[in-house]
Amino acid sequence: MTAITDKGTGTGKAAAPLVALTDVSKSYGNVRALRDVSLEVHAGEITCVLGDNGAGKSTLIKIIAGLHPHDSGGYAVAGEQVRHASPRDALDRGIATVYQDLAVVPLMPVWRNFFLGSEPTRGRGPLRRLDVAEMRGTTHAALLRMGIDLRDVDQQIGTLSGGERQCVAIARAVHFGARVLVLDEPTAALGVKQSGMVLKYVAAARDAGLGVVLITHNPHHAYLVGDRFILLKRGTMSGSHLKRDITLDELTREMAGGSELDELTHELSRTPAAGKAAAGDPPAEDLPAATDPEKRA
Repeated sequence: MTAITDKGTGTGKAAAPLVALTDVSKSYGNVRALRDVSLEVHAGEITCVLGDNGAGKSTLIKIIAGLHPHDSGGYAVAGEQVRHASPRDALDRGIATVYQDLAVVPLMPVWRNFFLGSEPTRGRGPLRRLDVAEMRGTTHAALLRMGIDLRDVDQQIGTLSGGERQCVAIARAVHFGARVLVLDEPTAALGVKQSGMVLKYVAAARDAGLGVVLITHNPHHAYLVGDRFILLKRGTMSGSHLKRDITLDELTREMAGGSELDELTHELSRTPAAGKAAAGDPPAEDLPAATDPEKRA
C-alpha cells in the first residue's frame, strides 16, 4: 500500500492504519469464502469493497465486525494484532458496523433507537429510570452535528425514509465513539436522491476523521466518495487501487469482469435471423436468372 503523509506534522511518516487485514482467509467447512484478502482503513479515508453477489463481501464484514473469527492471516487494530471473540470486542475497539437492516425497532421513536442498548438512566435502586430528556436532547444535537435536521425525534423511526434511517444509524455510530465505520451496502435499496443523501453523510463521517469501510456493488457510488478500492471475486482479491490510479470506467470494467464481459458481449451480439439475407449477400436484382427450364420458357 502507498504510504500516507502525516497531515498533522507534514512529515513523510506513514500513518498506521486504524484497521489492517493481511492475507485473511475464511472457510465454512469445505467452502472457501475468503482467500488471502488484504485491506487497510486509514483515518479520514473511505475504503470501498466492491464485488458481485457471492464475492465474499458479507464474510469480510463479519470478520471485521467480530462476528466470525478469521482462519488465517493477520487482523490488526491500530497496529495491534487482535482476534475478536464477539462484536462487542470490536465495538469496544471503536469498530461499529451498520448492516442493511439497520438494527432498528420501527415502532420506537428516533431517540429510543438512537440509544438502543446504551440507554442512560437517572436515580438509584427502585427509582432508577430512563433519562428521557437527556436522550431526546442528545439525539437531536448529535443529528444536527452530522447535518441531519429531523422535524421531531419523537416520531417513530419507521416513518422515516430509508435514506434518513441510514443517516440516523451513521450518526449513532459516530456519537458512540466509533473510529472505524463499516457500512453494508447502505444505498442498495435506495433511489437516486436518497442515495445521494446517504453518501453525503458517509463523506461527513470521513471528514470527522473516521475510517470508513463502504461495502457496495455500485462502482459509481464508490467512486464518488472512495479513496481506496478493493475488488473481490469469488472470495479472492481481483484488484486493489488508490483513486488516483484508476478511472471510473476502469473500475467499472474491472468489477464487471473485464475479459469475461468482452466474451459475453460477443455472445450476445446480434446475429442475422434465420431466413433473412446475411449482411454482404448480393441484392435480389443482382442474382443470376433462374435456370429452371419451365421458367425460361
